[in-house]
Amino acid sequence: MTQGGPEYPLPITTDPASEGLVRLTHILYALHAFSALMGVISSAAVVTAFLTGWPSILAVILNYAKRSEVRDSWLESHLRWQLRTFWFAVLWVSVAVLLFATVVGIPLAWIIVVTTGLWVLYRILRGWLALNDGRPIEV
Repeated sequence: MTQGGPEYPLPITTDPASEGLVRLTHILYALHAFSALMGVISSAAVVTAFLTGWPSILAVILNYAKRSEVRDSWLESHLRWQLRTFWFAVLWVSVAVLLFATVVGIPLAWIIVVTTGLWVLYRILRGWLALNDGRPIEV
């Protein structure tokens, strides 16, 4: 704390290339959030909108395309966080689809879909807040 007010941490980097990558990472979170939001306000479930919406699929493609540019930087954790969110959601929805194929598994499948949707929203929010604070996300 300084005498004139609170002391804020310095930004991790001021490199213009890094600033562009930070901006891109914000855009990637926004694309994922937009897809998930479509699931909240439409008849689709959050997780199915997240997995099948074009903004989220575009974000995954961009994640893979930009991975080499953020390697060994604090932004690498954010791209990894986003990709893991997407692929684990695919895994859990696949399990739900298999359970849905059985009459007994339908209630459990519904619980998995809803829980995975909430988990996706949590991960988008947690990651985006960490990015906004200029810090890596613990994976």
